Amino acid sequence: AIAIDPEVILYDEPTTGLDPISTRIIDDMILDMKRTLHCTQLVVTHDMDSAFRVSDRIAMLANRHIVASGTVEEMKTSTDPSVRAFFDARH
Repeated sequence: AIAIDPEVILYDEPTTGLDPISTRIIDDMILDMKRTLHCTQLVVTHDMDSAFRVSDRIAMLANRHIVASGTVEEMKTSTDPSVRAFFDARH
């Protein structure tokens, strides 16, 4: 995909099942691709730590609809009950 100068790259659950070291390597690769290719990258993930590291913006889906979106900081500080419930369940 990267050989053809893509406009968009989709990563579907790129860190699922990986240990923290491998997850960090994948996150770094995604960030390197962002710097190198200057294209839109869409990362679908349930791994919020990874999402917070690699994202400029986050959209949260529920029941096939976007229920919240914003910058990483906006999402981290959201008072929306569905966002809070999802993020707080991580700990």
